[in-house]
Amino acid sequence: MYVCGPTVYARVHVGNARPFVVFSLLKRFLVHEGYNVTFVANITDVNDKIYDAALTAGAPSAGLAAEMTAAYVADTDGLGLGRPDHEPLASETIGVIVALIERLIEGGHAYEVEGDVYFAVRSYPDYGEISHRDVDEMDQGEGGEGASRKRDPLDFALWKAHKPGEDTAWDAPWGRGRPGWHIECSAMAEALLGVDFEIHGGGSDLIFPHHENEAAQTRAARGAPLARLWVHNGIVRTGGAKMAKSVGNVFVLHDALVAHGRDALVMYFCGGHYHQPVAYDEERLMEAGARVARIREAARGLRAGPSPSWSGPLRERFFDALAQDFNTPRALAEVFDWVREANRATEPVGEDDLREMLDVLGLGNLLERETSEAPPEVVQLRDARERARAARDYADADRLREEIRALGWELRDGPDGPQLFRAP
Repeated sequence: MYVCGPTVYARVHVGNARPFVVFSLLKRFLVHEGYNVTFVANITDVNDKIYDAALTAGAPSAGLAAEMTAAYVADTDGLGLGRPDHEPLASETIGVIVALIERLIEGGHAYEVEGDVYFAVRSYPDYGEISHRDVDEMDQGEGGEGASRKRDPLDFALWKAHKPGEDTAWDAPWGRGRPGWHIECSAMAEALLGVDFEIHGGGSDLIFPHHENEAAQTRAARGAPLARLWVHNGIVRTGGAKMAKSVGNVFVLHDALVAHGRDALVMYFCGGHYHQPVAYDEERLMEAGARVARIREAARGLRAGPSPSWSGPLRERFFDALAQDFNTPRALAEVFDWVREANRATEPVGEDDLREMLDVLGLGNLLERETSEAPPEVVQLRDARERARAARDYADADRLREEIRALGWELRDGPDGPQLFRAP
């Protein structure tokens, strides 16, 4: 599975995080179903946007890209879903990119003009197979760049000759320069997965021109499809518009994690079908937080061990929902039906099925129980709070609870006494 990652010219926002979450969870589900999954998510660190941002900042483009790559890894680590198996950089794949362009030129699918290289779109008869658009109505979005050098306005850049002000370039048979965006992903995907691999993913805003061009240039060069299945997640909207740095309506992922916590963010993403756009606003994040709290509260009445007989059909419907176009909202509905049944039970309920379901959604941590890892000072505060409660000094008990929270722990009262959990 190959998924298009971010272009690292600024801190990633919540919209950038959606494909990371969707396809990380899809890998969890596929592994659960018995598949061996290799998950590749690239990082585009050579791009016009990076050059432009570096010029504005007065910084080297490679330095800016490296800084923003490190920030992207740190921010997505905060989602607690692990890392892809491979995260290739465009800047480290130049040799493979050049070889792929050479193959296209040799096959008559690309041509060089004044140091630029373009893909000849009309040399590939099936162009439009991904986006299902009429070839005569397409616009590559390259503006006037290279218009005088293209044989056809529809052709797109595979290699761009070095320009004044660009501080990073590489040597190639047709001259010094750097790759275009589309050829980068084709080369990185092929280098790690070969061609004709199972799943290529990314945001729906990449269907055209990015994925259309990836599919065309790989098939033209190799005579085989790049991927068998193209899977697209819907965009994140704010105020009715796509969340985008160019629009200025972004919520930076790091800030969202601080404000709402990773559990609420993962729950928020699971609450919308991956293929549909989702709105990002305070109301939806509060709803997600309330759902998280509901599961945490239910966990107090659970015990480790096998689930009751009524759990099996709910578990089956949960995994059926994921098998049918990865329908996480319908799967979540089964989770909360499970929680409702558990809350009705008169005896503690075994949690195995619920844990299995939540683990696939990256939310298994919601069932964490009291841990012996709590430091002595936190345990002492817990015991002091119990003494205050026994003495009916509830004001002091509340103060001690807040001290425990300030140290990163959460105190939950249950039938077996107070328990300590790491605060979300």
